Amino acid sequence: MIIRIATRKSALAIWQAEHVADLLRRLDEVEEVVLVPLSTRGDEILDRSLQKIGGKGLFIKELEVAMQEDRADIAVHSMKDVPAEMPEGFCIAAVLERANHADALVAGGPATLGDLPDGARIGSSSLRRQAQLRAMRPDLVIEPLRGNVNTRLAKLEAGDYDAIILAAAGLERLGLQAHISHEFSTDQMLPAAAQGVIGIECLEGKNDLREVLRQLEHAPTSRTTLAERTVALTLEANCQSPVATYAAISGDRMSVTALVALPDGSRVLRESVDGSLDAAEDLGHQLADKLLGMGAAELLEQAAAHE
Repeated sequence: MIIRIATRKSALAIWQAEHVADLLRRLDEVEEVVLVPLSTRGDEILDRSLQKIGGKGLFIKELEVAMQEDRADIAVHSMKDVPAEMPEGFCIAAVLERANHADALVAGGPATLGDLPDGARIGSSSLRRQAQLRAMRPDLVIEPLRGNVNTRLAKLEAGDYDAIILAAAGLERLGLQAHISHEFSTDQMLPAAAQGVIGIECLEGKNDLREVLRQLEHAPTSRTTLAERTVALTLEANCQSPVATYAAISGDRMSVTALVALPDGSRVLRESVDGSLDAAEDLGHQLADKLLGMGAAELLEQAAAHE
């Protein structure tokens, strides 16, 4: 079997695609793996916020079209960028073992959020991060930040910001972990659903391919990913919504925590549930229902209007 991987052209996307390619090459059924680098609208339009141009799905659409047109067999994604509701005809065939789930403060030297001066300029285009930052430090000035990891680091280096927030996993995958000034605990900042997880997407009808890809599935990560994405799906949240969720496994139990907030951090709803590891999807539904009972839908409506 020859497998063609559709991927974005950024250094991180290529790293992730190469990582999956290396794993696939070890499988008996796989003769060859080829990368198919593509440009996406999300990569090309950098002067406007993702919320205004259609969301993180713009990073994925061209890759899905390539699979539909038989120019590629699979696509490799950061699962935090994949909408909770998959388009018809597509599926996530496997998720790899989760890397670091945390968000990282990058400030050009050792520093925690508390060390930054009053009115410090923080770069982040994520409403989820903005809401949690403002809840901790209402004085911060949070400004948009787009582009790939190296572009964002260059903007910090140029003095455009006092600090920026990035996913720790992306920095670690690119060997840039020395830039991390502080790693946020989940008490400080909950991550996006499935942050740190690499997912492999393919056409739902390709059963032979799905059987091969299933060998790469990491079962515990599959459970936590299902729970976290179910929260987002039940809340009808998209990748830009100020929604955060994190599931942790202990033995045969799973705890799931989630929050919904206003982008200005003035209201934050946070709740947790705990239950059997086998009930991942149910736990996600339970937690979302609890948040909806606390007024999450109203906050999400206000956040959407804020966009």
